[in-house]
Amino acid sequence: MSENTIEDIGTAYMAGMNQQVSLHFETIIELRLTMAESIAHIAAGEGAPNYGSKEEIEYGARARHFLCAALYSSDGEIEMIYGDPVALNHPEPFLESLRKGERKAASAVDSSGAGVILFGVPCNYPMSDGSDSLAIIVGLSTKYMGEVLFLDSDSSLMYSFVIRKDGSYVVGNEGDGHETYFDRLYSIFDGQDLEAAFYIKQLTAAMNANEDYSVIVKNGGSRHHVYCTNLPYCEWYLVTVLPFQGLDYAISGMGVRWLAIVYASSFAVIAMLLYIFCQCLKLFRNQVSELKRMNTEMDAARKSAEQARREAEYANAAKQGFLSSMSHDIRTPMNAIIGMTSLAIDNMGNPEQVQDYLHKIALSSKHLLGLINDVLDISKIESGKMTLNIEPVSLRDVMDSIVNMMQPQIQAKNQRFHATAYEILSEDVCCDSVRLNQVLINLLGNAVKFTPEQGCVEVSVYQEALPEDTACVRTHFLVSDTGIGMSEEYQKVIFESFSREDNTRVQKIEGSGLGMAITKRIVDAMGGTISVRSEQGKGSEFHVTLDLAKAARRETSAERPDWNVLVVDGNQRLCVNAVHALQSVGIRAQWCLSGEQAVEQIAQHRRDDSYQLTILGWDLPDMNGIQAARAIRLSCGEDGPAMLLSACDWSGIEKEAREAGISGFISRPLFKSTLLDALSAFSGTAVEEASAEKAADLVLRGKHILLAEDNELNWEVARELLSALEMELDWVENGKICVAKFEASPVGYYDAIIMDVRMPVMDGYEATAAIRGLKREDAGIPIIAMTADAFSEDIQRCLECGMNDHLAKPIDIQTVAYKLKKYLR
Repeated sequence: MSENTIEDIGTAYMAGMNQQVSLHFETIIELRLTMAESIAHIAAGEGAPNYGSKEEIEYGARARHFLCAALYSSDGEIEMIYGDPVALNHPEPFLESLRKGERKAASAVDSSGAGVILFGVPCNYPMSDGSDSLAIIVGLSTKYMGEVLFLDSDSSLMYSFVIRKDGSYVVGNEGDGHETYFDRLYSIFDGQDLEAAFYIKQLTAAMNANEDYSVIVKNGGSRHHVYCTNLPYCEWYLVTVLPFQGLDYAISGMGVRWLAIVYASSFAVIAMLLYIFCQCLKLFRNQVSELKRMNTEMDAARKSAEQARREAEYANAAKQGFLSSMSHDIRTPMNAIIGMTSLAIDNMGNPEQVQDYLHKIALSSKHLLGLINDVLDISKIESGKMTLNIEPVSLRDVMDSIVNMMQPQIQAKNQRFHATAYEILSEDVCCDSVRLNQVLINLLGNAVKFTPEQGCVEVSVYQEALPEDTACVRTHFLVSDTGIGMSEEYQKVIFESFSREDNTRVQKIEGSGLGMAITKRIVDAMGGTISVRSEQGKGSEFHVTLDLAKAARRETSAERPDWNVLVVDGNQRLCVNAVHALQSVGIRAQWCLSGEQAVEQIAQHRRDDSYQLTILGWDLPDMNGIQAARAIRLSCGEDGPAMLLSACDWSGIEKEAREAGISGFISRPLFKSTLLDALSAFSGTAVEEASAEKAADLVLRGKHILLAEDNELNWEVARELLSALEMELDWVENGKICVAKFEASPVGYYDAIIMDVRMPVMDGYEATAAIRGLKREDAGIPIIAMTADAFSEDIQRCLECGMNDHLAKPIDIQTVAYKLKKYLR
């Protein structure tokens, strides 16, 4: 093969390789300039009213693996944002291009003299001297650029440089002792400066004309193929060199008899070129892999931002959902309070009825107070989480509260309502009563809402023992109705937020679709389960199961009347449960299922062992409770047993019931304590217990209490409530007067101080500190906070400032008495 042929092959190959490297360079520079533009967008604060912070610029640049970032002024000053300070090698063309609004790459050096490639894009951003920047610049090391452009390849067949017009290096001179590429050419033409100058002149002319330059440089027995082409976005040129020494030596000794070796050599050249191509391809793939990695990192950053956005949206949805559910839950007890207040006003002449209404108002008020505390606790809304306040709770009080609050809604729709309790092993348990009320109110509210008039709604509770944990009891709550029911498909998503069944009947009924989701979260937080069974057109049943710790039993009177009691109700399970509860305290009891059977059994026992009390259910198979009472009176006359009517609400039938011979009423559901309280009322035990309780309160009689309260209305309420404890109260309007009055009093005159926290002139915290600092023997007097600041951090602050205890407004007379007894005994 002739020398010209080898040179032609080399020329073609060099042109292709230079074009490939040039295109690759353009891709890399384009990518990095695009990244610089994205950082400029961050700086400009696009989509936001203000500029992005320098911290955000730095984070964006570091995320894209830039060594440094800086602001570039219109007069060429560089203000670093982060990284080592840099200085441009040739600032004029760089500045001129940026002034024209162009993107530009340029070379620079950092403070250690290491080479840096800078990428500049136009960007207006406030600089420290008050002017706006012309551009924002970011930098990469020249070593990194050499690796990316595979200019640092270990291949001895070819090597490349990026140079400027003056021959100075930009990239690729690592390990080369020459200052410029022109110096390198002079060293190749050792002692032949004219030859070197000739090639340098041609190369410089091609660069000035922005033309490609290709030449085979010959020096003695060595030849080098030099190829030069200009690069985009900069004032640089790519020079690639292919030495021919190996090929020259092989071809120079070739002859006819070495023809076979020529072919072999040709094959070797081709193989070598293929090898070079494969190496380049491998390097290119590595570069593609690097780009993919960078894209993956950018995707990860984008996904992280998307996740943050979704979390923010979720938090907002949780907040809106919480407030929506609270609006519904607050209206339920408010409805009961307003309704019972109206009934109490209408029945002022009936003290017993008014007392019952006021009791129901008190239960609803306590539930409403718990809900208001949750609404005010903004941390629960922001986090989407809830905390449980575990305390001893009476299931009887919970069920009575639920029944009382639901009565107005049920009566408004003329529905039948049943509340029952079976196999109660422990009436007093430990749980969050407010959350339990929320669960039951949500379930019963939906039952009433989706049940038509004349329909039936029922709530029941029963318990079973836990052999594996005797300190707990498994408690079941069942809420059922005869309403419109649900499809099987909707039952699968009923506990998801904002879910509502898509049919005409449901869409006409108000609702946010959050009630069941909130109910499920509360039950989950309490460690329980909730399930639903439903059939369209027939109704639904929700089943809540909670494992609750048993609370200490409340003390009850040991004296029980020696009575024989008859329980009459159409529900056999209720009858058996009531009889078992009575027999467990030594009272003889029997049961039957109808009014007719009751008349027969009472008549039979008149001859043997007569009944002293009959408990009649309202719903009997053959007649209602009032009709059964009339039948018993007709059969037995005035000598018949006393009768109690068991019903969820008797306000509308009380007059008729008493005319029929009913002696009193007993609330449903029938707990053991409900039955015993009813017996106590008829046997006189209740009066004795009340007397004993009043005797216990004598410890507070005559005690001198100093009450600091800035609101006169609150003082009047406190005075009237506390007057029942027969204490001597003195009122002061603020903390300063409180300290002065206490300091002026004789030592030991006041037994305790009840202190409001938020008061003018001097608040409760300052007043407490002042009293504790007095040089008096009674400076340690019990001080109890009485404030509307009711959260745990408020209580802790009261204790830290020297107060002994804390009372939350609105005050409860029993709680006040308990707290005072605690410190005055």
